[in-house]
Amino acid sequence: MTQERLARPWFPDAEPLVGSRRSRWVEIACVLLVSLGASAIWSIIQIADLATRPEPIGDQVVALNPTRSDRPWLDLAYQLTGHLLDLVPVVLVCWLLWRARRPHLARLGITFDRPARDAGWGAVLLLVIGIPGLAIFVAGRALGLTAALAPSPLDAQWFTIPVLLVAAFRAGVTEEVIVVGYLFERLRSLGWGRYRIIIAAALLRATYHLYQGVGGFISNLLLGLLFGWLYSRYGRLLPLVIAHILIDVVAFVGYPLAAGAWPALFGLDG
Repeated sequence: MTQERLARPWFPDAEPLVGSRRSRWVEIACVLLVSLGASAIWSIIQIADLATRPEPIGDQVVALNPTRSDRPWLDLAYQLTGHLLDLVPVVLVCWLLWRARRPHLARLGITFDRPARDAGWGAVLLLVIGIPGLAIFVAGRALGLTAALAPSPLDAQWFTIPVLLVAAFRAGVTEEVIVVGYLFERLRSLGWGRYRIIIAAALLRATYHLYQGVGGFISNLLLGLLFGWLYSRYGRLLPLVIAHILIDVVAFVGYPLAAGAWPALFGLDG
């Protein structure tokens, strides 16, 4: 499929490179190192930590959305501040790719002309991704390749569920805008081909989920390949953002309910 056929009014070809290739690479490195690239580095260190402990990875537990303080008001302040600061790189890439003419964020694949259709496709992607993702997680747990995820108790504080919803929103927006919208546009401007970008972005996504073990790496690699192909084909980012938010809402809120009902399945039975 040619680049001309892939191009759409809402998914234009990359604009001409301004400045040197070196400066573009420096920009990409800086954006990633203050966002998900840094998360990937920490995740590699964390999986090395898990892999070098005496007990197997499958016997270890990784906290999912842990509390930050035993004092409720400080816990709320820590968590909200962390989520808001994580959105700053999103603001940065929006600034870098802002266009003077409407739609201002078209270079990121963001337009707001079809909100209902975008939401519908996001819900469809939730169903397409959710069941296989759960199957990979359960298989990883059965093979001892995936750490157990300890969820936050939903009744810990009055603000627990609202903060988890904020966390889902932050994750969906941050990951899709940076890993898909920004990285695809910048790498295309450097002359990278379609599938090379898809694979590179999917590997980045999988790497910063390595703290979950091999199962988390594989499931997020597959998700990244699917999201990358969809974006390169249709050029719309909002369905991916919506799908990611919905997936994380299910993971952050639905997972504690499921883990409480079937603790043995999730490796949390003591």
